[in-house]
Amino acid sequence: MKHVLLVFTGGTIGSQLKGDTVDTDPNAGHLLLDLFAQAYPQAEQFRFTLLKPLQMLSENLHPDAWRHIVAALAQQDLGVYDGIIVTHGTDTLAYSAALLGIYFHRLNIPLLLVSSDLPLQHPSANGLPNFICAADYIRQGRAAGVFVPYRNPGRTMQIHIGTRLSNCLPLGSDFISVQDKAFLSYQDGEFQACYELPEKGRFAGTLQNQFGKILLIRPYPGLDYLSFDLNGFDAVLHELYHSGTACASDAWGLRHSLIAFSRRCAEQGLPLYLAPALQSDSAYSSTRAILQHGARMLWNTGLEAAYAKLVLAYGNFSAAPDIAEFLQCNLAWEHVKPTV
Repeated sequence: MKHVLLVFTGGTIGSQLKGDTVDTDPNAGHLLLDLFAQAYPQAEQFRFTLLKPLQMLSENLHPDAWRHIVAALAQQDLGVYDGIIVTHGTDTLAYSAALLGIYFHRLNIPLLLVSSDLPLQHPSANGLPNFICAADYIRQGRAAGVFVPYRNPGRTMQIHIGTRLSNCLPLGSDFISVQDKAFLSYQDGEFQACYELPEKGRFAGTLQNQFGKILLIRPYPGLDYLSFDLNGFDAVLHELYHSGTACASDAWGLRHSLIAFSRRCAEQGLPLYLAPALQSDSAYSSTRAILQHGARMLWNTGLEAAYAKLVLAYGNFSAAPDIAEFLQCNLAWEHVKPTV
């Protein structure tokens, strides 16, 4: 018998279609378990303990919602469980997977986040197959850590490391890992490794259920940095284009230059971080210019993991050396190899 802590948080997998509107429904969790019992031959081998720390569509997620999820898990004696399944919406799935992966980097049982692209009543919904994959992962006693099983339309089920999952592709329902390298594939009850898990780093500090306030900025042509009010933030995370670059030129005015913005951050004592970028012996002149003006690169880390890590770093530590050590440590396989 496998004892599983099942944590419902809402999302599409926790919703039902009523008329022409999809919204969370308190009965969706029971529907999921009923469908699981009907579809999975080994369902009787599971005992579920249910928690409902919150019920919301994941597009409405705020870091305070993470506090509720973390608190609900921390209040449990996790040693009595063989695994944890957290149901979650798809819109912010990658952020929550990264946050939980880093926060629970010392977890010695698997925690899997399960979502659905459509309400469970829909015949094409992948929520039940994703849940079955998570259950099978726990039943087979596979590696501890935070993972996300997800079946893209028309593709084999994949299991992603939580800290390596990227947001869903635009105008679709496909999820991929950074560098498009999932950890495992799953078919007909069998898991196939795509690569070996690297060794984790070790961090001596202890995390509390506290989250810093991070301003996330995404680049686009014509971005006007003067539109941002920096007051009240602990740090800034600036996303980079795929080649690890952003606008370093002042040809269009200082208000559009990341270098000028980095000076403004420095004047306000606000750390400026950049991601994602692969560390290499060569770099674009724009990237080198930005780094020479005080920005700090979070190398070899996806954007969602970089954001989650900064939220935790600035929520838990005040000393610069502690923050730097935490950010540099590969806590939950968030650092990918610098070669594509």
